[in-house]
Amino acid sequence: HGIRKRINIDMEDLYKEIKITPQRTPKPPVKQKAYRGFSTINPENSSFQLFDIGLIKQDLINHFQIRQGEKLSDPTFGCIIWDAMYEPLTPILRDAITRNVTNIVNYDPRVRASGVNVSEFESGLQVECTLTYLDYNISEQLRIQFDKDIGIL
Repeated sequence: HGIRKRINIDMEDLYKEIKITPQRTPKPPVKQKAYRGFSTINPENSSFQLFDIGLIKQDLINHFQIRQGEKLSDPTFGCIIWDAMYEPLTPILRDAITRNVTNIVNYDPRVRASGVNVSEFESGLQVECTLTYLDYNISEQLRIQFDKDIGIL
């Protein structure tokens, strides 16, 4: 009887020393937003926050809004379309706008432009090109209309 009691006491001590930790499953990786910013431009947004591709698009639109020569520290920065809208769209002007649009898009290291096409529309100029978002390996068509009276559409 004494041996059985001593074995039970030893077993109790043994169980106290053993620690069982439940096996935890690792949490799935959180999708990090690579780019974060804000914009107060679109009143339909429920939040001013912009992320990733939406932020890249807004940054490009902001760059297109700046007329070349408006930035004090860099007079070559900006878009020439605002001054070119009132000129006839000659092949030389079309090439200059195409180069300018390509430079504006490629200025942002997150995106590349290809297949830039410049054409006239009712009251301004229209630019179409293929944008490739480098970090996401996604391409899409960009169409911006520069209206003489309204601005960017």
